[in-house]
Amino acid sequence: MQELIKTTLGKQCLQKLLHVWLCFDRELSKVPVIKRLENSRLSLEDYQTLLLHLRQQVIEGSRWISRSASSFDRHYSHVRSSVIHHAYEEHLDYTLLEKDYVAAGGNLKDIQNASRNIGSEALHGFLMYRASQPNPVDLIGAMWIIEGLGNKMSVKWSTLIKEQFKTDQSITQFLEYHGQNDEHHMNELYELIDTIATSEENVDSIVKTAKVVSRLYRLQLEEVDHND
Repeated sequence: MQELIKTTLGKQCLQKLLHVWLCFDRELSKVPVIKRLENSRLSLEDYQTLLLHLRQQVIEGSRWISRSASSFDRHYSHVRSSVIHHAYEEHLDYTLLEKDYVAAGGNLKDIQNASRNIGSEALHGFLMYRASQPNPVDLIGAMWIIEGLGNKMSVKWSTLIKEQFKTDQSITQFLEYHGQNDEHHMNELYELIDTIATSEENVDSIVKTAKVVSRLYRLQLEEVDHND
């Protein structure tokens, strides 16, 4: 919860991150596949394609999180412990995407063999680069965007998908899982913000990375409709 943040700089950082999220949310609704989803015009093929593209980013998620953990020195041991725990909890999330894809009528080999789209390539490259820097505190901004999607959008999107597609099998396990669990992850982020936002420099780097990740994540979703 927001009340977990006690410091002045932590509160300033949170306010800036909330502004980044609001801008991201507004722009996200303009992305064609998300616009179709939120207007109940998503086809089953659209949903399969969305899952296929998301898997390529999700499967790399624990890699950049783990890389960032190894980049924190002993002065950030508490951050390293939190990040390692986070990577452990999410490193098999992509298997839920695969199950949803198959349940929605897709072929398992297709989603397993698909390559990253250019947005996913850019997002993964940026995150791995930042995660390799010494004490990459700015990646709290990346987690803010990605975990925020799970916390704020997953339940909404899952409900819309289930309303549009009446199936005997669950095809929204991935979204439902994140809708249930990412609130806990967000609370951990609030605590990290309070301990990491200890200087104006840290605040600026966290907010900048949040902005970059929000743009690259949108690019990834925009590329869903350029499925070559």
